[in-house]
Amino acid sequence: MRAAAARTMPMIPDPRAPRDPAPASPDERELYALAEQSLAATTGQVSAASDARIDATLSDWLARDDGRLVQLFDHAPSLDVHRHLWRLLALRAAKPLDDVAPVGVRLFAFPLVLVTGSTAAAGEARIVDAVLADVRAVEAVLLEHGALGGNRSFALFGALVAGEAIDLPALAGLMHAAQPPAERGSVPLDLAPAPLDVASGEAAHLRFLVGSALCARDVDPLAASDIRRWGLPLSRELGRALTTPEVSLLALPRPPLSLPAAVMQGRAAQREVAAQLFASHALRELRANFGEPVAVISAHVARDSPGGGELRLSLSSPLSPRNAHGFRCALAPGERVSEAVDMLTGLLAQCRVADVRLVAGVHPDRDPVTGGPLLFKPDTVPPGAALH
Repeated sequence: MRAAAARTMPMIPDPRAPRDPAPASPDERELYALAEQSLAATTGQVSAASDARIDATLSDWLARDDGRLVQLFDHAPSLDVHRHLWRLLALRAAKPLDDVAPVGVRLFAFPLVLVTGSTAAAGEARIVDAVLADVRAVEAVLLEHGALGGNRSFALFGALVAGEAIDLPALAGLMHAAQPPAERGSVPLDLAPAPLDVASGEAAHLRFLVGSALCARDVDPLAASDIRRWGLPLSRELGRALTTPEVSLLALPRPPLSLPAAVMQGRAAQREVAAQLFASHALRELRANFGEPVAVISAHVARDSPGGGELRLSLSSPLSPRNAHGFRCALAPGERVSEAVDMLTGLLAQCRVADVRLVAGVHPDRDPVTGGPLLFKPDTVPPGAALH
């Protein structure tokens, strides 16, 4: 990217509606104030003191399992506060619920992006069961390659689950369930498998492989996980375990994380892979028929998207503006718009798209003429908005 272009690049604002902190309870407001103090602190000591008070409250709320955590993030007064509290929650959830005992159980999850395709007849869907019939074989792969920093006292839940199963509303309950007698490493988690509905064409699905590890209080089995050692063997074993007639499947695992961190990282990974599949298909078609395309990125109000707003990527050719391809890029709670823009522009750079334009402002969801999702095309975006 040329420096001159970067200086004139239009800023894309956040299309999501601002959260209303008015319903926040006094306890929530206290945490917000502590988070703001930590973020504004001029010394690490002051920041650490505020974070320690936040951690103590989060520990108490996790122990109570009374739904306060959901409200805490729903009412967060700013994106920065939301992100700071989420980071501290992810750190706290990486520890046993009782972090005083010398030995405890830690919950973790591997985010898995599953890329599928089907050779079935058009209109016929195939279902991939999300149950691992031989979960011990998967555990053996992780043991052999030291996926949990050499920890051998762990167990996997024998199914792949959706993000909702381990997201914020379920977090405290799962951490309570992960408190078995100290001599056992497995825990009876109440998690339902989430089968994959595979239609024609390629698609990126997100699932999580959940487990528990028994370890000493001062040992973090997730910190030393090296995906270069176990990523490919785990991908192969999952592909074997999920073999389904007339379905191709590629498992793309990510490193194990605490449940809140896994949810956030997994959704970002799934969206990135989905964007890659979209760009590959659209660019292949456009280049074969019309030459080099133009990319347009814009922000839109979208009631069916998390937070009520999203980014959209349009790929089309000036020679055939009717043949436009669109990708909806949902913004995750706590995500900065710039992070999503960087993901999209980085992908387009890898795909050698030379003309990328960013549209300033927030735009409607629907095209007033067609009634379909609004997508901008090159003839509606001035070249001065070009990124490069």
